[in-house]
Amino acid sequence: MAEKSVSMAMLQAISPLDGKLLGEYTPSSGTDIQRQLLAARNAADIWRQVPIKTRCKILGRLLPLLLADLDHLCDRIVQTTGKVRTEALLGEIYPILDLTRYYQKHAAAILRPQSIATSPFAFPGATAGIERRPYGVVAVISPWNYPFQLSLAPLLTALFAGNAVLLKTSEFSLPIGRLIMDLCQKLELPDGLVQWIIGDAGAGEQLLDAGPDLVFFTGGLNSGRAVMQRAAQHPIPVLLELGGKDPMLVFADADLPRACAAALYGAFCNSGQACVSVERLYVQQACHAEFLQLLRTGLADINVGHGPQGDLGAMTSERQFDIVKAHYVDAIAQGAQASGPLERQGNYVKPVLLWNVHHGMRLMREETFGPLLPLMAFQDEAAALQLANDSEFGLNASVWSKDIGKAERIAGQLHTGNWVINDVLKNIGHPGLPFGGAKKSGFGRYHGAEGLRQFTYPVSGLTSRSHLPREPNWFPYSELRYQHFKGYIDFVYGSGSLPQRIKRNWPALEAFKEYSAFDLTQRWQNLKLWLSWQRDY
Repeated sequence: MAEKSVSMAMLQAISPLDGKLLGEYTPSSGTDIQRQLLAARNAADIWRQVPIKTRCKILGRLLPLLLADLDHLCDRIVQTTGKVRTEALLGEIYPILDLTRYYQKHAAAILRPQSIATSPFAFPGATAGIERRPYGVVAVISPWNYPFQLSLAPLLTALFAGNAVLLKTSEFSLPIGRLIMDLCQKLELPDGLVQWIIGDAGAGEQLLDAGPDLVFFTGGLNSGRAVMQRAAQHPIPVLLELGGKDPMLVFADADLPRACAAALYGAFCNSGQACVSVERLYVQQACHAEFLQLLRTGLADINVGHGPQGDLGAMTSERQFDIVKAHYVDAIAQGAQASGPLERQGNYVKPVLLWNVHHGMRLMREETFGPLLPLMAFQDEAAALQLANDSEFGLNASVWSKDIGKAERIAGQLHTGNWVINDVLKNIGHPGLPFGGAKKSGFGRYHGAEGLRQFTYPVSGLTSRSHLPREPNWFPYSELRYQHFKGYIDFVYGSGSLPQRIKRNWPALEAFKEYSAFDLTQRWQNLKLWLSWQRDY
């Protein structure tokens, strides 16, 4: 009875722009999800047998579908998320075009079986290698801030790798889930290969309990903990892309006008609702006053709203605005100065710059995920690194200096999964660079070769072509045999030149002459093979 009542309770999609009803959706029940998982397993068995080049060709059909309907897609994303149209185009759709094209070109090479060198002595006549196999059914649980990109990127990666996908979008992004399913249907994929789970956190729990083979989750730290804990009960491997508190380090020798424009964009694009938003801005004391003035001037030119010149759209979630407000109030109470009050009209929030801040404030330690930019001064490189690394998060970071060598040296000491020099945010969209976090920003990667391999598991194999009646290490054992093996080990790994090792271990080598790999007539050839193997191993 309880499940029936849950399945009958409709979920409404409300636009954050104007409160308009975008649609009503029936949540997936536990029984629905079990049935979907079974269908996904059947589809995965079919899809994994499709040659990867054929999979790439099929998935490549998405590109013309997106290009043919860009305006409609952008408008639907705007209505659902509240972001401005340009942000929908560049932040949601362009990265999917780029990622799809990248895997079209490179997926086959990335997942190609790999040959591994083998020792001709330990493994005579053997070949070895590694192949990548798809997990089977991947559960993709996506967030509300970039619901199109952060659903389709892992979904497509899982498909390129040969998996089926059960997609659970945020309850705040249901129209985008419908949009993605319509696109996938046009690709003519096997029935059940991509399916949609509708619901809130409870549906996510039921999805995990159904037992998919891999979970890819994007969201906040607390939700990530809950996903990991739930998955561990089964257990199911998880990839977690969690929150950030990304630092931006601006040195006095940086191009300050460019750095200022980047800081404002990095902090306030999508109203600060990005996991890689600039949430901590550290500026060298020598240019702090000048940079603060540049920021205040630039801040005045940012337009909030969906007019022809609109830069910042609406915030998507009321709950998230409450967090932003709490961080602002806490900072002001502890002595921070602000460019103005936290103003809200409907779901539109005016961006605020704060200074005279310190690490005891919530907005310097917790993920804000909204249009606040705190500014703090530092004296030198050591202080900048100490401040930047003083966080439980480690997702992305940027370093600003005209001295590229210095900037790269500093970036190499940041405790983060990703970094960029003299730019912001854009690096996470590079399709060839694996993206993911360090510390409490999660683990696992997507994008690039490493990201594609994350949706597969390695299977190693060794094929023996030996015609010997038995191997040297098989029974029977004896004390003499033990001594011979010691000699063999000393011959391979011991000190001294090759002639020295042959001379002192000749009895052991002679004892193994019954094996073709150790036949004296072949010894020199095998020695050359062994030396080659040692060089390659």
